[in-house]
Amino acid sequence: MKSFRLISMQIVGKDHVQEIELEEGLIINKEDEHGNWLLEAFVDEKFVPHFEKASAQNQDIIVQVVITKKENDPAAFSTKVTSIQKINGKASILLKGHLSKIRNDYPALLLEHLLEQGLHGEELLAEFKDKVLARPKIVLPKKA
Repeated sequence: MKSFRLISMQIVGKDHVQEIELEEGLIINKEDEHGNWLLEAFVDEKFVPHFEKASAQNQDIIVQVVITKKENDPAAFSTKVTSIQKINGKASILLKGHLSKIRNDYPALLLEHLLEQGLHGEELLAEFKDKVLARPKIVLPKKA
């Protein structure tokens, strides 16, 4: 098994991304034959309803996470909630899942997003240079 620090987490919806503010987070690659990963997010209790609804309906949750350093590209996981433990206004959310096979080339996604906004020429170049460093959140496509 290998463990890594979870830097950020987002729940990916059909047409939006919900940022989940982490107090702390850990992600573990179990390195088993099933390719299982465990994600633990320690969050403010206000984020619990996002996970309780999916847990009650036994729904998968697609999450985008950044691992180890904030400069890293996000990785997408298809997960299920395995436990929610409330602790003094905070909560420990445990997810089990698999790495999703989606395209995750941030610069290409950013360029596509900027082109869809109608940018071109010098304006496109300036926005691209600015945003590739700032790394704004972009909803990743479902499949490549």
